[in-house]
Order: sequence, then structure tokens, then C-alpha cells
Amino acid sequence: LDVDICGPSAARMLGATGQTVHASGTGWTPVYVSPNLAVMSVSFLLPDSDAAVVWRGPRKNGMIKQFLTETVWDDDGLDYLIIDTPPGTSDEHISTVQYLQAVGGVSGAVVVTTPEEVSQADVRKELNFCVKTKVKVVGIVENMATFRTKVSSLGFRRPAAAGDGNANDGDDTVDCTDEVIKTLKDKCPEVLDLLATADVFPSSGGGPRGMAEHFGVPYLGGLPLDPNLLKSCEDGKCFVETYSDSSAAGPFNSLVDKLVKALPVEEEMDAETINQQLMED
Repeated sequence: LDVDICGPSAARMLGATGQTVHASGTGWTPVYVSPNLAVMSVSFLLPDSDAAVVWRGPRKNGMIKQFLTETVWDDDGLDYLIIDTPPGTSDEHISTVQYLQAVGGVSGAVVVTTPEEVSQADVRKELNFCVKTKVKVVGIVENMATFRTKVSSLGFRRPAAAGDGNANDGDDTVDCTDEVIKTLKDKCPEVLDLLATADVFPSSGGGPRGMAEHFGVPYLGGLPLDPNLLKSCEDGKCFVETYSDSSAAGPFNSLVDKLVKALPVEEEMDAETINQQLMED
């Protein structure tokens, strides 16, 4: 469920761009991107992907309430209802928490931050929001923790020299990727399979791990800045299936395993099992 009303992106990232929801007497039928994954987003209700949503708080709240009460997810129920919220602690967060708490509560919040202080300052407010609203924090995820890619996937540039015809548009460098890759293949091919890393966003203070310790919540791990992860979101493809050997695939799967362990699916017991347990008690 995408409740980022003004900037919905779930449809694009899940490959459901251009789809529409169907209304019936029982409610809205969400868009299924796979047999076990349904999506609901305001983007399915807009005339086109570039349409702006210019709504005040009450109308946003009304739409979120409709999403939660009128979407027919599945007759057999859901294992997980994952709600994607915008950054901050705005109407979307308040309404979502209040509506869910009215019918049993929120299982937990996964809080995502990048390493720099500008991001962490906002996330600390979100953590305090969870404290005030009594929402359990499942853990903190450090996104874009570091840039990591194979040397063979890197591009290389050198300072432009007099007479270089490739230097233009004010760029004083020239692409020399083909030359460097060829040299490495000839002289040191094993280097091409190494991972090159760089801290694109330098961590501030204790970083997200230190922030998790300060608030007494789990640190779930870091996701590297992986171009293939961005590409899979742009193309609406499943990242861990399409780029299973990419640098972020392992950390991504590890993160999901931790979430499933922290929030196990409760199997619905049949009447016979319930009666048996009652007799034993």
C-alpha cells in the first residue's frame, strides 16, 4: 500500500505503471504484479503519471481511510500489509497509524536513513514519532551505505590534453574506459572481478548504527549504493531475481530474512486445532 499521496512511486518500482484499479460492490480490487503481490496506490487513480495531487490534509486522510477500508486485498487474508510512507511525520503517517491502531495496531515500522546527518536528523524525528504513537520500531536500515560495484563495471576518465577532440561542454576530462579495461585484461585480469567501494555519503557521528543504539532499536544492516538496484526500480523488475549476483543482492536478502524473523506470519488455525487446544487447556 503506497500512501505517499503526493509522490507515489510504488507502481513504477513494481512494474505496474499504467494499470488501473477496478471498483465493485465489495470495494477496490488492487493491481496484482504477481500471484502473491498486490499493489494499491493513488497513481492508479490519476489521469496520467505526471498529474499533480494538490490535496489538503482532510482529503489525504479520506483517501488513506478508503485505501485501508475499501481495498479487497484477498479473500484469504494477507501475510503482510507493507505500507510505503513519505519522509517525515506528516498527515500520511498520523492517519495511517490512527486507523490501524483502531483495528488492532501496527506490527512495526522499518525506518530507513542514509548515513549523513541531514538524513539522520529527520529520521530521529520519525523515531520519536514512533515512541509517541507507541509504534514498535522493527529496526533501522542504512540505505546507500557505500558505493560498491565490480571494477569491470566502472568508467574511467583522464584529464583532457591539448588536441583531444572528445572534451566538450566544458568537461576537462576524456573517457578512457575502453583503454583502461583492455590494459587490465592484458596485464592484471583478476582485478576486474574485485569490488570497488567508496563512501559516497560520509557517515556522521556514530552513523545509523550509533543512532539505533541510542534509541535502543535494532540495526538491520546497510544496503550499498548499487546501480543495478536503481535500474531494477526504474524498470519495475525484481532486483534479487534479475541481478542475483549484484553487490546489494546479498545484503538485501539478509535484510528481508531479518524482517521475516522479526515479524513471522501467524498461521490461521482451523476449528479442529483450536478445539483441541481448548480441551488440552
